[in-house]
Amino acid sequence: MIRSRFKTVTIAAGISLLTIALIYFPKESLEASRVGLEMWWKIVFPSLLPFLILSELLIGFGIVKFIGVLFEPLMRPLFRVPGVGGFAWAMGMASGFPAGAKLAARLRQEKQITRIEAERLVSFANASNPLFIFAAISVGFFENPQLGILLAVSHYVGNFCVGLIMRFHGKKGDEQTPKDEEKKSIIVKALQELHRTRLKEKRPFGQLLGDAVTTSIHTLLMIGGFIILFSVFNKLLSLINVIALVGAGLSILLKLFQLPSELSIPLISGIFEITTGSMMTSQLEHIDLLPKVITVSFILGFCGLSVQAQVASILAETDVRFKPFFIARIMHGFIASVITFLLWNPLYAKNAGSEETLGVFSPFVSEQTTDWVETLWNGLLTYGPLFTIISLLGYIVIYSSKMKSPRI
Repeated sequence: MIRSRFKTVTIAAGISLLTIALIYFPKESLEASRVGLEMWWKIVFPSLLPFLILSELLIGFGIVKFIGVLFEPLMRPLFRVPGVGGFAWAMGMASGFPAGAKLAARLRQEKQITRIEAERLVSFANASNPLFIFAAISVGFFENPQLGILLAVSHYVGNFCVGLIMRFHGKKGDEQTPKDEEKKSIIVKALQELHRTRLKEKRPFGQLLGDAVTTSIHTLLMIGGFIILFSVFNKLLSLINVIALVGAGLSILLKLFQLPSELSIPLISGIFEITTGSMMTSQLEHIDLLPKVITVSFILGFCGLSVQAQVASILAETDVRFKPFFIARIMHGFIASVITFLLWNPLYAKNAGSEETLGVFSPFVSEQTTDWVETLWNGLLTYGPLFTIISLLGYIVIYSSKMKSPRI
């Protein structure tokens, strides 16, 4: 009872303090809100919307079931999740936060996975997309394309390790056991599941597409609200010196890991929001590159309270608990940081002065890769707002037609 009351008083006091700060710093709050909105409509919305719409269509037409049967022999032994988790994992890495959580929640709502399986899946199905790592952080912030491979390998290998660890989450009998059917080829089983799921879907294609668009945009509007909110929170906490106060305590912890204390403020900012923390870390002067890259790896793995709030909101629509995801993010941050330290020499330092900008990966990756990624990123920044506006107008038209249509 006392603990509950203390929690209530703490939350109320914190919200009241932020409200007072919002009134006291209106200009700074408006600027922070503008920065958050700009990031959402230039980057997040146009990069996530196609993936979310396609995911809804793939689920509706049974293609995810098809993929699930094919991935069952891989996903079940490694991560103790059904094969459909392979689809959520791949889409989560390709499209970025929080698409993996959205897909895991959708699979849980359709009862294709159990609650424990969903908690395992969501813990490693969320990752930063490659475009953000290579273009925004490596090229944009550090102006060093060579860092892209190191950060990407550390991030995705760390995510894989988290999945292996989280397989021990829950009891042994908590997952669904695949039914033993007559011996058939895995391709035949996959095609049968594809056909069954398509027959169960009674909505015509037009309605299915419209529902996919409205659902995806509704999710992105929620994500945009969180991005703007945490952008303002981060700025206000900095203005009232809360970040500086917490950073002073964090600097002691950084010294235990032999990291410069100057990284404390960017790290705290990154704990709130990935982009701000990564940018502040890259701008630090008179600090070696390795500590800064280790810090950014942790920030990417932890993914920021802004993204975690988005995931919590998505999971709230199901019975999937948020706590395992939060623990997994802490693990991911530390594991990715350690991998970055271990791979610093083989993936970066030994090739930093050579023409082989991709280190040991140069035989497999074209030298024009970074130029292509940078061009794509610049195109996203240029045409992203136009794409967002057109999509929102389409959303309004579809939603209005749904409201006007008679309900049977």
